[in-house]
Amino acid sequence: MIKRIAILGAGLLGGSVAISAKRQIPGVEVALWARNPDAVTQAKELGLEHATADFAEAVSGAELVILATPVGTMQSLVARVLELRGGESFLITDVGSVKRLPHEKIDPLVKNTEVRYVGSHPMAGSDKKGISAAFGELLDGAACILTSDDIQAHSSEIEMLENFWQALGCRVKKMSPEDHDYAVARISHFPHAMASMTATVGLAFEDIAELAGGGLRDTTRVAAGDPELWTEIMLENRDALHRSLCESISELSKFQQILKENDADGMLKYLIEAKRRRDLI
Repeated sequence: MIKRIAILGAGLLGGSVAISAKRQIPGVEVALWARNPDAVTQAKELGLEHATADFAEAVSGAELVILATPVGTMQSLVARVLELRGGESFLITDVGSVKRLPHEKIDPLVKNTEVRYVGSHPMAGSDKKGISAAFGELLDGAACILTSDDIQAHSSEIEMLENFWQALGCRVKKMSPEDHDYAVARISHFPHAMASMTATVGLAFEDIAELAGGGLRDTTRVAAGDPELWTEIMLENRDALHRSLCESISELSKFQQILKENDADGMLKYLIEAKRRRDLI
């Protein structure tokens, strides 16, 4: 059983993982680290009494260290943890939305040490951000993808993480970092790109915004997310995202042709197939 967890990063996801872990795992001590003292204060108000701005205090003695910061900062954070923890044995994971880059940066750092790294990606989020938006139920029923270049070599760490995320209400799947990035480009990053384009085109004339109903709100909801965060995500996974966008251009061409030819049968078939695929979720 995990006795102490350190979560580095007190944003929406880091805060939500901390709240859920404290509620769902009996006897665990959850240390949440934030750079901003105001975030530490807010975290303590949410019941996270071990929230701290002291990095060394947060990671001390943790059997599981969870990186809940932007992917670009993870390498330096891991280097700091390794410097502080010496030759100790513990597990590092992260909650980043891409996985090839973290593995490329972190795997070399932990090689030939007692520390192990396995990626995690709980597929949960919101258009809100920050610790003030965190809540323990965010992870309920969410898929969580565990990533490693060699799943078998990390079987004990995979089992530990699988038990951890399941305790927080997640459904766990295991993939390689490359397969992960290809999959989430289709089901997460591509929909966000399309939501942004839909908002851009649909609301090109701002005076018609007041006419918008649930359809536009539903299809553009994720476009209200943090632009800085999503700039990082989309550029980090740009190769896989580009493939999905190329396919969408082909689909738009089909749709245009159906309209041009006034093809009622073609339109019906297209929409029936689209509904069938939507019904998969």
